[in-house]
Amino acid sequence: MYHFFVEANQIDTDAHKVLISGSDYNHIRNVLRMHPGEEISVSCADKNEYRCEIAEFTDDAVLCNLLFVKEADVESPVYSVLYQGIPKGDKMETIVQKCVELGVSEIVPVSCSRCVVKLDEKKAAAKVARWQGIAEAAAKQSKRAVIPKVGMPLSMKAAVSQAKDADFKMIPYELAEGAEQTREIFESLRTAAAQTSDARRTLAIFIGPEGGFSEEEVKLANENGIVPVTLGKRILRTETAGMVVLAWVNYVLEMNGTKE
Repeated sequence: MYHFFVEANQIDTDAHKVLISGSDYNHIRNVLRMHPGEEISVSCADKNEYRCEIAEFTDDAVLCNLLFVKEADVESPVYSVLYQGIPKGDKMETIVQKCVELGVSEIVPVSCSRCVVKLDEKKAAAKVARWQGIAEAAAKQSKRAVIPKVGMPLSMKAAVSQAKDADFKMIPYELAEGAEQTREIFESLRTAAAQTSDARRTLAIFIGPEGGFSEEEVKLANENGIVPVTLGKRILRTETAGMVVLAWVNYVLEMNGTKE
């Protein structure tokens, strides 16, 4: 079933109506070639899933009948922010797509000392707009309740400053010794997520570019409470490392349970 995102004012629960407009209108009508009577689902900021039936097409909107509403239990109990060193080529597109599928809450591109790609303000804005579009498409495909935000690129110093107040902070580093700190972070994450609280805990994940982080960047991160961890015995590519961390988060919090 196809999934779309709308604003809260496009859903009228009293009248049992949903309106879809903008680019999704063209996609539903002219790309997917859907017809009245077919079912779709939509989400908005309240994170519920609204199951709808297409009623009719106007010149600029899809009018739907609201069938039922259910609470969407698809988002992680932890708000995870991926601080990703900007890689070469189109690797960032893959990172955004797959990490959104794996449940990341937000992605912040980071300009590190070993990044080959250097983006000026104009190029950065265009890249971020493309990455945000990929995030939206991935969120639709994986039936997320929200569209993760892709932020504007930050320097390593600015990224560390932004992340310093996160509840849990890690920086996978090939010279990190032993797996004890890695296990401690994930066990603490599991325990914290199991506690009853209205506020989600936050997890900051720092991933370096192809050349990795410099010693100075790791030192800066460590001085701000961002813990160097190992992801195993093998060196992972930059486009793989973040996915591994998020997959572990999914296992610890969802597949392995969050209850004591």
